[in-house]
Amino acid sequence: MVKAVRVHEVGAAEVMRLEEIELPPPGPGEVRVRNHAIGLNYIDVYFRSGLYPVAQKPFIPGNEAAGEVVAVGEGVKGFKPGTRVAYTVSLGCYAEERNVDASRLVKLPKAISYETGAAMMLKGLTAQYLLRRTYKVRKGDRILVHAAAGGVGLILCQWGKALGAHVIGTVGSPEKAKLAKKAGAKDVILYRDVDFVDAVKTLTKGKLCDVVYDGVGRATFPGSLDCLRPLGMFVSFGSASGPIEAFNIGILSQKGSLFVTRPTLHTYIAKREDLEKNAQDLMRMVTKGHIEIPIHATRKLDEIVAVHQALEARETVGATVLLP
Repeated sequence: MVKAVRVHEVGAAEVMRLEEIELPPPGPGEVRVRNHAIGLNYIDVYFRSGLYPVAQKPFIPGNEAAGEVVAVGEGVKGFKPGTRVAYTVSLGCYAEERNVDASRLVKLPKAISYETGAAMMLKGLTAQYLLRRTYKVRKGDRILVHAAAGGVGLILCQWGKALGAHVIGTVGSPEKAKLAKKAGAKDVILYRDVDFVDAVKTLTKGKLCDVVYDGVGRATFPGSLDCLRPLGMFVSFGSASGPIEAFNIGILSQKGSLFVTRPTLHTYIAKREDLEKNAQDLMRMVTKGHIEIPIHATRKLDEIVAVHQALEARETVGATVLLP
């Protein structure tokens, strides 16, 4: 028997329960992983609340973790008991142990802790595809990062700076502004105090940005479009303030023949070779010290209700890691 957080009916944070479940042996192609650390992400709220549908209930939330292999199923190659691994998959990570498809695992170097591994897979790989594939940031590019003090935001600031970009971040408090600045944002906008569109126009002397990375959603749209130069790209990768409603696509031509995309990590790492390549790029940046994964809190798995409440209240900064 292993302990796991389960959701029987979607709703507020209180619907999550820590329960004991029986875990079957790993099936063909599967690996049993003992989680040493589990990443917390806002997408976990989307599944728990019902914004993102699930195939069946009850279900176990959680989309990234790191740990060690304790058993392997038939046909598995490249992994054995004791191998250190990290992974991001849809659901099932809020547990002491779980079975995972071996094709979704990547080996975790000894130089990277389990806590860092758990905190970097979803958020770090998200930053990787946003900066290197969705819009390939180059030296001198001006990029706007909303929620720059969040888990993905702080990584985007660091990586963007390492690429030579002029990073502009938006945050909600002076404390978060300090974090974003330390991470690499050249300029930080306190969006509660000033209009972020006017601030971007002033900071860029009217040149505007090449790309906007937006994990906030409804609250920052369509203002983000006014921060883009002609032919600029708006990248919506999250909806912390609620989803963006349907809009007249004609405004993209009116505002400068803009590009708009709504990517997901799953698409970018669906192929095994892409997962390995992207993960290697991320781990290289971490091990070389170009990126520090910002872990600002560790909490026990049995504190999950309070942790989700803090996450939804936007009281968290950087990454929170759950310890089984």
